[in-house]
Amino acid sequence: MRSTVAWRLLRHDRSATAGALLGVVAIVFLVGQQLSILFGLLQYMSVLVDHSGADVWITSASVRNVDAVNLIPGQYLERVMGLPEVAWAAPILFGNGLMRTADDSFEAVRLVGLHRPRLQGGPWALAQGRVQALLDLESAAVDRLDLKKFAHPALGSLTEINGKRVRLTAITEGARAFQGTLVFLPLDQVRDMAQTPPGRYSAILVGFQPRADQQTALARLRALLPECSVLTTAELSRRTQLYYLTNTGIGGSFGFSTTIAVLIGIVIITLTMYASVLQRTRDFAVMRALGGRRRDIAVIVLCQAVIVGGIGIFLGLFLLAALLNATRGSDIPSFLPAVVPPLLAGITLLVSLLGSLVALRKALQADPASVFH
Repeated sequence: MRSTVAWRLLRHDRSATAGALLGVVAIVFLVGQQLSILFGLLQYMSVLVDHSGADVWITSASVRNVDAVNLIPGQYLERVMGLPEVAWAAPILFGNGLMRTADDSFEAVRLVGLHRPRLQGGPWALAQGRVQALLDLESAAVDRLDLKKFAHPALGSLTEINGKRVRLTAITEGARAFQGTLVFLPLDQVRDMAQTPPGRYSAILVGFQPRADQQTALARLRALLPECSVLTTAELSRRTQLYYLTNTGIGGSFGFSTTIAVLIGIVIITLTMYASVLQRTRDFAVMRALGGRRRDIAVIVLCQAVIVGGIGIFLGLFLLAALLNATRGSDIPSFLPAVVPPLLAGITLLVSLLGSLVALRKALQADPASVFH
């Protein structure tokens, strides 16, 4: 009964209801959009680690992010392969270069050297070409969304990086990094381009046997290589993301903008609910005069907040889903984990209830005697 009264009051004062709905939609859509970009950037930060297919990364000591690793000796590879828990181990080499574009300009790129024939840590999804094409020493792969930087070269076209000839043999899908444009090449080619000393690598990727105890294997690797950082893929991913969040201002920037969006929504909801209650003060007084209790008035106001919050959350999530669908596969980094929408909906509903508390105080002050004045 009280929920029905709340719904009828909302329908009666449509302008105030629309204002409150706008506040809820603003919270869901703006906060959700900010979070989708943040999570999209987080994916860029650790994209190589997350898609490496490795259980463990062995890097230089005290590494803070995957883009700032020092070279490690190649003999570590033989030590690692001697452990019974290890199924495979593959080196990877990073470098920097200048790639000639189709219009004879140059673009700075991040080189990722893959060890043949495993090519571990390399392209995990392709738009064109085959991964096996990277077995060719002069082969290279770039991402589909980065092709415009290179003036849209055709598959199979020749170019050069740091003065070395390469052929575009594959086009990746979703291989974009935070620090720079990724180009996948054979490891020996990257060593030549970046002038890396022989027998040195940026990291060693390790995969465990299917039935191996990972904690035991990790302990043995760390005891075997005390001068290195031996991190699981998840640990290195989190460490890389945290580094960029705390050292580039991205975390503070997105935190500030998200807070502003929430405050705007709270202010809109509070003001519209308060104005609505002011207009209905006489209605609440009539309810009290007819025997309504203060508790009934409180339930009606809170029901209004729940109704407005529920409808606003639905509309906000619908608009957010439309935005994410429209930006999928575009230059805009956007990704929203499945756990975020329910969490965002719950927080928004809580904000709606908090915003209605100011209005509730005014509603409870309605004097039933004023009806007879």
